Amino acid sequence: MGMGNFDEAEHERREAKHSSVDATSDDTRTQYRGSVSYDSGESTEALLDQFEQMKSD
Repeated sequence: MGMGNFDEAEHERREAKHSSVDATSDDTRTQYRGSVSYDSGESTEALLDQFEQMKSD
């Protein structure tokens, strides 16, 4: 077996391994309920000024 044959076989083996999905019961999604809100308290201009100041530092 030449080295090229090994590389091709190994590549195919890894592709087959990574292309399969193993879904188990641990992978079930949990449903979350609630809400998220935020208030930055600052105007867009004030935030842009702060950003520019941070970039210059």
